[in-house]
Amino acid sequence: MRFVRFSALALATVSLSASAQTTAVPPAATATPAPATIAADPALWVVKDKDTTVYLFGTIHVLKPGYSWFDDGVKAAFDKADALVLEMVMPDPAAMQAMVMKMGMATDGTPLSQKLPEDERGDYTKAVAEIGAPQAVVDRLKPWLAATEFSVAPLVKLGYSPANGPEAVLTGAAKAANKQVLGMETAEQQFGYLDGLSQTAQMAFLKSAIDDMPKLGDEMGEMVTDWSKGEPQALAKIMNDDLTGQPELKQTLLIDRNARFASWIANRMKQPGTVFVAVGAGHLAGDGSVQADLAKTYKLKAVRVAY
Repeated sequence: MRFVRFSALALATVSLSASAQTTAVPPAATATPAPATIAADPALWVVKDKDTTVYLFGTIHVLKPGYSWFDDGVKAAFDKADALVLEMVMPDPAAMQAMVMKMGMATDGTPLSQKLPEDERGDYTKAVAEIGAPQAVVDRLKPWLAATEFSVAPLVKLGYSPANGPEAVLTGAAKAANKQVLGMETAEQQFGYLDGLSQTAQMAFLKSAIDDMPKLGDEMGEMVTDWSKGEPQALAKIMNDDLTGQPELKQTLLIDRNARFASWIANRMKQPGTVFVAVGAGHLAGDGSVQADLAKTYKLKAVRVAY
């Protein structure tokens, strides 16, 4: 699922893959720092009143090395902020592992492969082999966790890493500048959204993730290009296409969360100061975006920052 790669759920899963070998995939390679050689100008918005400024920045949670996005207008906006606000602040690996064991492991005793229609089991077996995991291990996962792993783990093999992603860069810069780092959600909440999906929606998510795997490299490259060029409408099309036919997943991962993010921002506008909000780029694209919710529900206008 392409949308998942724009969600902090992707970041959580990549970190899980790196630290929890008892789940599905081997450790993710540590990203090798590289000179910033690829120009990127992602979209940035601002919501302002007389004493409050909220910047809205869309991220891709895993990137290859070398993108020069943390400069110009993005860096200037970040430097003005008193606090960094993310979808979530990552817990430590031990806490993440415990969370996965509690929420992501099936307890019904039926292997995941046996829950799939017989004609889909071959593709499932190939997907498990591609992420380099024993099938006996993946078979113990709930469908939503296996689907998320299939959506993200192959990207690690292609050179993508959360260590190169905006969240890691922004968090490091915030800590170095003694800025407060806040999360609008917790990792447990994010896993809970998927764990709360119906079995039908989880299995549809799993099938979509498996079907998408052969196209991961090309699709991720297209998404990164659109993000780098600051083209939210192109990203919105990807999001809409990605969630077509999966209304429960769209409602849970996108619509409901966008509304919660907009509510958080609207409440923050009641306090003076400046904050830099960074969420997955999919949340800031399209008709149902956070900006649209801010305008419709709270009469707050998000203006695109030119830089």
